[in-house]
Amino acid sequence: METDLKKELDVLVVLRKVISSMVREITPDPGMKHPLSDATVEDVRQGFILIAAREREISELLGKPSLHRPMYKGEKPKTNVVKMHGLKSSNDED
Repeated sequence: METDLKKELDVLVVLRKVISSMVREITPDPGMKHPLSDATVEDVRQGFILIAAREREISELLGKPSLHRPMYKGEKPKTNVVKMHGLKSSNDED
């Protein structure tokens, strides 16, 4: 079963990457008309949601939480930064 889940996860990862590449290539610059209908754009979004949900389920079953998330053109990666005030680095002298 684990081998089947890994294979399914591999397929989903490749599918997500291919669709993401296609979306990036056809996304027009700001102000230009998009070649896809609104319904198709929504279908693509829903497809990403389904792929991401299944990737997450499989990753959790395999004990490896997924950090993958689709990014759209112009979107900045979201990071969590924790500032640690008052801590000395190992290079600081006492």
